Amino acid sequence: MADAPKRLKSGIPGLDPLIGGGFVENSVNLITGETGTGKTIFCSQFIKYGLENKEPAVFITMEESPEDIKADAAQFGWDLEKYEKKGLLKLIYHDPVQVNNLDSVIISELNNMKAKRLAIDSTSLVALNLDSPAQIRRKLFNIINAIKRNKSTAIITSEIPEGRKDLSRFGVEEFVVDAVVVLHYLGIGEVSARSLTIRKMRRTNHGNDVYALDISKGGIIVKKSDV
Repeated sequence: MADAPKRLKSGIPGLDPLIGGGFVENSVNLITGETGTGKTIFCSQFIKYGLENKEPAVFITMEESPEDIKADAAQFGWDLEKYEKKGLLKLIYHDPVQVNNLDSVIISELNNMKAKRLAIDSTSLVALNLDSPAQIRRKLFNIINAIKRNKSTAIITSEIPEGRKDLSRFGVEEFVVDAVVVLHYLGIGEVSARSLTIRKMRRTNHGNDVYALDISKGGIIVKKSDV
């Protein structure tokens, strides 16, 4: 019988019991959802938890500036700049136009930092500069291989266009990753509800329900009860 895979805690309260104790080490995990569902917060919380446990990390942002990422994190009481100064975090902006060298940048930064965790926000911008689903899939596959060669555990984000039933913007991201976690937001008038589903996770007996989600002053929390 094969040994159980080692796990890396997500840093999201309530999530790890649903995914076998955490993300599989050296895996690449897609966090996807429509605009405003909390994907970037998820990235910052995942990275922040590792930093608190002295795990070096790289955060590559392709949309917001590093200053905006840090300012957003500060709203939850997370001081990412402190960890930059300590040399535990590398937070960088990568121009999506330069997508062809993204995998080499990842390799370089992960090696330099000896990073345990990586977040990339968002792969939707990677794909915008490629011409076909085949090119997108090939580029994402190269990026994922670059991550895995460096023994890091990663989360990457993708945006689901409003009103679509897809799992990602281009419909290929979910096929090249090890796990897919979908964040949902339903707003009707003054009433709103957030939830989370785990669509797949390799080597994991994961939860299959729809789980209520809160974003509060402490960040993202997954509730025990299903919606």
